[in-house]
Amino acid sequence: MTIPGHTGWRSRGYLPHCDGAMLVQHVVFGLADALLADTPFDSDDQLDLGAGSCVLRDPACARFVEDVLLHADGERYHLIAWCVMPNHVHVVFEQMAGHLLGDVVQEWKSVSAHRINRSLRRHGALWRREYFDRYMRDDGHLSATVKYVEMNPVKAGLAPEPADWLFSSAPRKMRNARD
Repeated sequence: MTIPGHTGWRSRGYLPHCDGAMLVQHVVFGLADALLADTPFDSDDQLDLGAGSCVLRDPACARFVEDVLLHADGERYHLIAWCVMPNHVHVVFEQMAGHLLGDVVQEWKSVSAHRINRSLRRHGALWRREYFDRYMRDDGHLSATVKYVEMNPVKAGLAPEPADWLFSSAPRKMRNARD
């Protein structure tokens, strides 16, 4: 069965993207100044070094991004895990029918950029044009990816434990587990 609008594999520039209803995706998008324009999003290593302005270190800016991610959860997608790092964002989510991957990511980037630029009294592109996405092949892949996303601040030396990084799904999961 084909769902209208969901195109499967497509390319819009450097990276190929897989778009499909009910796919679970891991998306990474970064600040425009975090990497050189021709550097691919194939590894977090350079991003974790703290390249660029790192405006998402500002808790208010990180909160804007997290609020945008949470806003349409359950309406356009189902959030599984996320982490707002100083210069990039990881999101693991299940796509919902009729809500295209590119449109969802564009909305996250557009709304958060508007809020952050207004807050910092800055102009111009905040986010890098391209984003990285990978669909989850099975439950093992999903589990490993969620762990990777939530461990990202620990790996980068920003927090001792995943739950200590405020702008992530990890602290929320810890609170829910205690309740």
